[in-house]
Amino acid sequence: MKLPDWISLVCLVIALIILWQFRQIVLLIFASMVIAIALNSLVRKLMRWFRWPRGRAVFVALGLTFLASLVFVGLVVPLFVTQFEELLELIPTGFDQIRDWLNLLAQNPPDWFPQQDVQVPDYADLIQQVGSIGSRVFGNFFNFFSSSVAILLQLLLVIALTLMFLTDPPAYRHLLLRLLPSWYRRRANDILAKCEVALLNWLGGVGFNSAFVAILSFTGLVLLGVPYAFAHAVLAGLFNFIPNIGPAISAVFPVIVALLQSPGKSVAVLVLYVLIQNLESYWFSPMMMQKQVSLLPAATLIAQIFFATFLGPLGLILALPMAVISKVWIEEAWIIDVLEQGKPEAAMAIDEAKEAADSHP
Repeated sequence: MKLPDWISLVCLVIALIILWQFRQIVLLIFASMVIAIALNSLVRKLMRWFRWPRGRAVFVALGLTFLASLVFVGLVVPLFVTQFEELLELIPTGFDQIRDWLNLLAQNPPDWFPQQDVQVPDYADLIQQVGSIGSRVFGNFFNFFSSSVAILLQLLLVIALTLMFLTDPPAYRHLLLRLLPSWYRRRANDILAKCEVALLNWLGGVGFNSAFVAILSFTGLVLLGVPYAFAHAVLAGLFNFIPNIGPAISAVFPVIVALLQSPGKSVAVLVLYVLIQNLESYWFSPMMMQKQVSLLPAATLIAQIFFATFLGPLGLILALPMAVISKVWIEEAWIIDVLEQGKPEAAMAIDEAKEAADSHP
């Protein structure tokens, strides 16, 4: 390597170290970019439909978003908060009942049940253990968001950055491209455009999927007679944004509430959630998200574990959009531009045919 290459490498390492020290701020900037991309899609549609200038389209898009937020806060949030508070009061009772049943099963096991000395912890001990584990895993997050004032400041930062990105997206994209070598800027601009399309496809698809899961959960829980069906359905829709882990977490609350009524009803609720997730995964999601960036289940889970471990709960929430962006950049910048040296698909097919012909004379 020549001296300029070494200097570039050292500068890259220093930049990565600085970004790591401010990783929570970087996550907030990334969240602002995702929100701005979603709003910018609405702005473009308004400009195309009504022939409006960008300033008017941005104003109308923000107004529609604010109005939708008011409707959600006014109609959905109060009912959800009321039911969720009552639900939290039932969790210790449900856990105590589960512990009593398990202790009874351990003391008088059936013939087919293996003899085990099972000691089920109390609810308070379990909460303390979970809290200690959570504090170790998410310590940086809780230090960063240690007070309500800090949360409000971060929220204001996200809103301010979103508005700034939305007013003039090409200027910020141009600024980002100038950090790259001049010979790669046009190619990087194409990759950024593909990242934007991938994020919009993911946002649209996961939004429809979450609404589908929430509606089915509410309908099924009402038919089964499980209390607080609306709160359970809202939680199921929200946690659906976090695949693999989210659906499992959302099933805990309704199963505990149903268990207070009867063990059979809790099993029915568990079966209901399994059916909904399979229906969403194997039928609704492929139908609604044909253009969505496809991520392998193992890659999705690895990304969630990685970002949650190193970046905390905010990293877990943003794991999927970060995985989508990473997938596009790895495919385009590394696989195509470096490994395949930018060859088009036709040339690659010819090379593969030649290799196949050489291997089978």
